[in-house]
Amino acid sequence: MAGWSAENVPDQDGRVAVVTGANSGIGYVTARELARRGARVVLACRSEARGAEARSRMAGEVPGAEVEFARLDLGDLASVREFATVYSYDRLDLLVNNAGVMALPYGTTADGFETQFGTNHLGHFALTGLLLPTLLATPAARVVTVSSTAHALANIDIHDLNSERRYRRWIAYARSKTANLLFVHELAHRLAAHGSDVVAAAAHPGYAATNLQTAGAKMEGRTAAERFFLVGNRFFAQSADAGALPTLYAATAPDVTPDSFTGPSLAGWRGAPRPSWRASWTRDDRAAQRLWAASQELTGVTYEALRA
Repeated sequence: MAGWSAENVPDQDGRVAVVTGANSGIGYVTARELARRGARVVLACRSEARGAEARSRMAGEVPGAEVEFARLDLGDLASVREFATVYSYDRLDLLVNNAGVMALPYGTTADGFETQFGTNHLGHFALTGLLLPTLLATPAARVVTVSSTAHALANIDIHDLNSERRYRRWIAYARSKTANLLFVHELAHRLAAHGSDVVAAAAHPGYAATNLQTAGAKMEGRTAAERFFLVGNRFFAQSADAGALPTLYAATAPDVTPDSFTGPSLAGWRGAPRPSWRASWTRDDRAAQRLWAASQELTGVTYEALRA
């Protein structure tokens, strides 16, 4: 992995990829580099205007890129179902569950879930389950879910998944990122039991300069906090291009294994991709099974394709 860069992404000609949150940050870079290597990429974004702008910008940076926009609001299960219904390709080689929100003031999704848990975990859980038949029908497909080192701040509370007892924005974010890793852990287990060659893996960007850090502070008008993150992004964070490398590695490198977690090499903060440390609770089989059962009940998505 030493020195691994976007130049090392293998040829993606003939492959189809869906990248959520591909209009900015590491999602945009991930989509762009996959397109640069020949993949047909679906930019799955909530905002039609931002998605269209990203598509236009990408076409300018990668002439001839096969890129299209499709609306997807992970905070609205009806939108997730609509996206899966209108997905028109007979193959899906790569699903990158990248989109997310971070440290927002308390709020709920269209379906009444706490915003961070509902968007970061439940939306992607539902999306993956609805697209699973196409993934299973595609040889050597992958599902890459983007988590964070912040998962280490908190385990999930299976009895309070929506943070109704007490809401702390950073703890809620950490729990959603732990949920991402438990989801990958259980999905990898179920795919193996099904005899599928689909690889479910996770990645994190370290500290990458994106608009994710400032969104919550901006929503609440916390100017000092917004400035703090802007300074951090400018002087301490790596670029979005560098932050996307672990995702690209997990998505395309030949040696990626199920339930692996890839991040930057330097203290998990920056640098070339390498296997990343993860909290022991993210490999807890019982917790993963309980979260899976709860997620099925909350979303109504039951992964029937893995029961056949």
